[in-house]
Amino acid sequence: MSDKKYVLVSDSTSDLPKELYNQMDVKTMSFSFEIDGKSYPDGGMDFHEFYDKMRGGSSTKTSQISPDTSEKCFEGFIKEGYDIICLSFSSGLSGSYNSACIARDNLMEKYPDARIICIDSLCASTGEGLLLYKAWEKKKEGMGIDELARWIEENKLHLCHLFTVDDLKYLQRGGRISKATAVAGSILGIKPILHVDDEGRLVAIGKVRGRKQSLNKLIELMGERIAGYDNPVIGICHGDCWGDADYVADLARQKLGQNIKVITSYTGTVIGAHSGPGTLALFFMGEKR
Repeated sequence: MSDKKYVLVSDSTSDLPKELYNQMDVKTMSFSFEIDGKSYPDGGMDFHEFYDKMRGGSSTKTSQISPDTSEKCFEGFIKEGYDIICLSFSSGLSGSYNSACIARDNLMEKYPDARIICIDSLCASTGEGLLLYKAWEKKKEGMGIDELARWIEENKLHLCHLFTVDDLKYLQRGGRISKATAVAGSILGIKPILHVDDEGRLVAIGKVRGRKQSLNKLIELMGERIAGYDNPVIGICHGDCWGDADYVADLARQKLGQNIKVITSYTGTVIGAHSGPGTLALFFMGEKR
């Protein structure tokens, strides 16, 4: 048990609005991405410009956080007298959690009295961000480091992720679906419905024909999963499709009440490099994923 002050650390793939990050007492470590051969930190390009380049055929690559980056971040806080909870992007989709664990183990030899708790969020994008936001709220209310770590572990699999994409070619490029499925889906106007499962992996759970039907389906599935969670906070992120994000937000308010809190943000440049323009994702706490 530690009475020391502590800090929440996460990574840039948590995809929250900049103004919300500015309010929160958290530190985010940056992934990086490459577009047309030039490298940037996650979020280092205007989002609309980034997605326009993707629409124009620009190629993208991404890089995870290294153990060295994690170690430098952690050590800075240790030297300032802080303990650390690090909430990482799902291990089912990235190696950033493993990098954090390597950094922790290296530092524990040098600073045996330090506390570094690394948590695999098993979440992605604003799902990770919504879990981070709720953890920050608990910390702000006075929850200690061990109690908060337990709360995150007990609740992370209640963080539901539902999303759809407008163009299947980006999922096909990333090996999520076959080329034949992508071509057939595009011809027929098929839109996949995907989620992040209990192992933190991206899994298709259905398909519908037409964009609006896919957005409606996200809300329908949310209604089946959200039961039992009062005063919900809903996260919505999008690949440069504000109109669709507003449409889904309106549907969510119609279903859950006009006073619910809705956090809307862009799908960041690292996640968006894999999901593409037109991605629309919905996040909330529910009974099960």
